[in-house]
Amino acid sequence: MQKFRHIIVVFIISIISIMELHAAYLLIPMDEKQKNHLKAYGITFWALQNDVSGEWLLNYRGGSFMFPHLKDIESECIIRGVSYEVVANAQRSAIIARISQPDVNMDVVKLDKAPNIAVYSPKDKLPWDDAVTLALTYAEIPYDIVYDREILEGALKKYDWLHMHHEDFTGQYGKFYGAYNHTAWYRNQVRSEEEKAKSLGFEKVSKLKLAVVKTIKAFVGAGGFLFSMCSGTDSFDIALAAENTDICAEVFDGDPIDPNFQSKLNFDNTLAFTDFTLSTNIYEYEFSNIDMTQNRKVSKDNDYFTLFDFSAKWDPVPTMLCQNHTEIVKGFMGQTTSYNKKLIKPDVLILGENKAADEARYIHGTFGKGFWTFYGGHDPEDFRHFVGDPPTDLNLHPYSAGYRLILNNVLFPAAKKKKLKT
Repeated sequence: MQKFRHIIVVFIISIISIMELHAAYLLIPMDEKQKNHLKAYGITFWALQNDVSGEWLLNYRGGSFMFPHLKDIESECIIRGVSYEVVANAQRSAIIARISQPDVNMDVVKLDKAPNIAVYSPKDKLPWDDAVTLALTYAEIPYDIVYDREILEGALKKYDWLHMHHEDFTGQYGKFYGAYNHTAWYRNQVRSEEEKAKSLGFEKVSKLKLAVVKTIKAFVGAGGFLFSMCSGTDSFDIALAAENTDICAEVFDGDPIDPNFQSKLNFDNTLAFTDFTLSTNIYEYEFSNIDMTQNRKVSKDNDYFTLFDFSAKWDPVPTMLCQNHTEIVKGFMGQTTSYNKKLIKPDVLILGENKAADEARYIHGTFGKGFWTFYGGHDPEDFRHFVGDPPTDLNLHPYSAGYRLILNNVLFPAAKKKKLKT
């Protein structure tokens, strides 16, 4: 009888050992082993949509993702061309044990719920493209398009995350007047914006855009997540600062600019920038001295910026936003390429900078209960994107470090700090 019991115990221990060795997790690596970084974010988002919680392993192999080993997720990885590794319980425990070491700059955040995503963008086709919508579409992450009317009617209540298209929130139509006022697309845009403003009860486009900006700011204050690129960043803050003064020349709104506009700017209203000086020259393709485009002396071959290395255990938010397989990212230009560091508010985090050029490229901050991130430049894989250029084909750039920063922000609202257990 005793011998029989011993055999049973050995059998049970053997079964447990086999279960420990059995693959129980899928690791989606985000280092150089990953053959499609961008679609890997889409896999992660898809799993969250299907109520499968996962883990974001900060600074582990480029910010890898881990999920339970479910056949549906594995099949989706195969279909979308995303690299994955099968990990046993014991292997996972070893990974977590390594990450949990106090002297290792890594951490784990839990990914629980896919955020509801909106993109603030005009619905009619414009002669330029938006990197965020390209990234979301390529990664197969669903989003809704909202614009001025939907914003003012309260649509943001349905969303966790909002991206602002390359918008001009000052009512100056992108400062395209000097180069494009004779073109059909520019004139149609002006007419369409003026008609919309009147239909919504505003005497000027600048007043409409201000109302939109204030609504978006309130969305952030209530706990929303805001992301923007290029001119959607500085023009947002300029509109907030100019709430009580007219900064639009007569060609834009039909009446003269306030001669004392500069002294009436209220920098307490802004999210990111302070003490900036506006450009009111209607022929200048620039809003203010926030942007460094006109002053930077950086050649295409030398245009790179460096991501900061934050403490994963103590500063998980900026760490999440900087996850990448490289710390050095190719630079790219836009109407707003980069930010004058001297005009960034002291409580704003600089996530990426070109130190030699003394410019910030990627910044982040909080407002109320929410978060915002501004990213300079137009398209991370098109150094200088001109009006009318074809959109970037992300099939040619599936491992783009610059585009990864966009998708870090998309996943950010799904993350929660997790207590590590081995």
